[in-house]
Amino acid sequence: MLYPYKVSNQIKVQLPDGSIREVVAGTSPLDIANSISPRLAAAVVVARIAPLTPTAATENEAALEASEEAMYSVVTTSEPRIVDLTTPLTEDVTLELLKETDPAALKVVRHSAAHVMATAILELFPETKLGHGPATDNGFFYDVYRETPFTESDLAAIEARMAEVVARDEKFQRIEEPRDSAIADYTKAGEFMKLHFIERFTKPGDEISLYKNGAFTDFCRGPHVPSTGRVKAFKVMSIAGAYWLGDEKNQQLQRIYGTAFFNAKDLEAHFKHLEEIKARDHRVLGKQLDLFSIQEVAGAGLIFWHPKGGLIRKTMEDWMREECIRRGYSMVFTPHLMRRELWKISGHEENYAENMYPPMELDDAEYRIKPMNCPGHILIYKNSPRSYRDLPQRYAELGNVYRYERSGTMHGLLRVRGFTQDDAHIFCTPDQIESEIADCIDFAESVLKTFGFSEFKIELSTWDPKDPKFIGGAEQWERAVGSLTRVLDRKNIPYKTIPGEAAFYGPKIDIKLVDVLGRLWQLSTVQFDWNLPERFQLEYIGEDGAPHRPMMVHRALFGSVERFFGVLIEHYAGAFPFWLAPVQVGLVPISEKHHDYAETVKKRLEAAGLRVELDLSNQKMNAKIRDFGLQKLPFILIMGDKEAATDSVSVRVRAKGDEGSVTLTDFLTRAQKLVQEHSMGLA
Repeated sequence: MLYPYKVSNQIKVQLPDGSIREVVAGTSPLDIANSISPRLAAAVVVARIAPLTPTAATENEAALEASEEAMYSVVTTSEPRIVDLTTPLTEDVTLELLKETDPAALKVVRHSAAHVMATAILELFPETKLGHGPATDNGFFYDVYRETPFTESDLAAIEARMAEVVARDEKFQRIEEPRDSAIADYTKAGEFMKLHFIERFTKPGDEISLYKNGAFTDFCRGPHVPSTGRVKAFKVMSIAGAYWLGDEKNQQLQRIYGTAFFNAKDLEAHFKHLEEIKARDHRVLGKQLDLFSIQEVAGAGLIFWHPKGGLIRKTMEDWMREECIRRGYSMVFTPHLMRRELWKISGHEENYAENMYPPMELDDAEYRIKPMNCPGHILIYKNSPRSYRDLPQRYAELGNVYRYERSGTMHGLLRVRGFTQDDAHIFCTPDQIESEIADCIDFAESVLKTFGFSEFKIELSTWDPKDPKFIGGAEQWERAVGSLTRVLDRKNIPYKTIPGEAAFYGPKIDIKLVDVLGRLWQLSTVQFDWNLPERFQLEYIGEDGAPHRPMMVHRALFGSVERFFGVLIEHYAGAFPFWLAPVQVGLVPISEKHHDYAETVKKRLEAAGLRVELDLSNQKMNAKIRDFGLQKLPFILIMGDKEAATDSVSVRVRAKGDEGSVTLTDFLTRAQKLVQEHSMGLA
């Protein structure tokens, strides 16, 4: 049956301009769009609605004489939701009709494209079993099970059949039927994945929603575009393996990826963007520039830093350590493995074990390799008596940690099994906690700006009281979330709240940088923790002479050195700022008779602290310049008779070309200023 509802009287529908229309209950957003303009009805994709509630009554006589529309405002009792254009409206609502300019509409188009792809797959390969097909930030995918692997030619055939499904312009119809009937149908068809989703996300006695286009029907909550013909520009892109429910013991699924846009122009721009991303791939550039490697014989997700990558890492870490010390942190170092009992006290054994490596039995106890540095810092704090006068205590460590990432999830430097976390833990009084959090946010902003990132977004991750992974009571969580919220509000920082994504021990602020291609990267985090001080019975003696429990802040600003470095490579496409570049200056003597002068220049530059490479090979000058250019060196200095006679150098600048001759002293002054200022440019 289609959308059962009870028709009763009139309902009010408020439009974005504030006007209110009275319509019969059961009227759809599409009906309202048609009543406004047939052209509007043809342009809209989906609708956004929210319950409309009357404003509080007022005793003001003038207000009582106001129009009926004025008695209703955009006050909602629940979050707005996206619905099909054919959805019957059965209560007073606010209504937005979304056209192709709205990002929410694009997500619906992509979800509908996933259904179009599933339709094509079943028409071509009817033995296939379907999993789920969500929209993503960049497109969509569908998980499917088929004993025979799909090939590239199969993907081409699927895309061609999708075009036929679109041309048929089949209407998307929402159907509701009893849960038991759907279970019986899917059981008979052997659709084990659909059965799992129904049993997990619905309850006995529920009516469940299905979406039908042509002969294809899928268990789905929707919403969808009006018809398959609205999926205008799409591409089937690739295929990858995925285990059912993420468990390696389950069936091997095939995940077919695609993307969709409102028009061919946007689709073409997307693929140009993908080409730019491909050109910046840190794994490719890491090999070309000889920065790092991952050795199969050693294992997946383990990084080998080569000399040039190591120089950049040293520069990053030196800056971080110096900045930590300047900001009042003490540098500490903790062991790579510790007794298993420690991880039981901390709660990691209970809440994080699946991400830890198995225990190892030694002669005196079982040990675990550390996935985090916090328990080690806690032990340092606990080693000596503390007074309120000693607080805050700020411990910072660039510590190696190891976390189990499942096979197939690793991705170059961005997802690894062993990494260096620029970890810090702050132990403070309750009165100090908000100022410490604010200082951490300031520090994070300084890190991002120093390394060339001017834009970032903030997320506040909170708990879910129904999720048993979160430890501590409601009062503690509310106090902790309140502290983080007040800091963000005082600093006038916009943020998005993400319920249920906190760490198991407390809420957190995640700072996501935006790179040169507009991509978001999760790196810096600031976390509030009252649980670990309680678990480890930490204390300080207060002004009243009595013991008190300190508060704790976890913070990581690079996030991990490896991941931050990977992002830097892609952000700069390997053309690092001068102060970070592993080789800052390449020296090219025009001929052998200029070698001695080139050696003198090299010594003077190195004495000034610059990283220099001199090419004394038998190659011709242009070949040497080309080779240094391929290494993306910021500066190439060329030296011939004129330069040797005038103690000067001829300067070539990356991405700019020849700048002519300057004295070596002037070049040194320029280079040293670039280093001192951590400049992003080469001016």
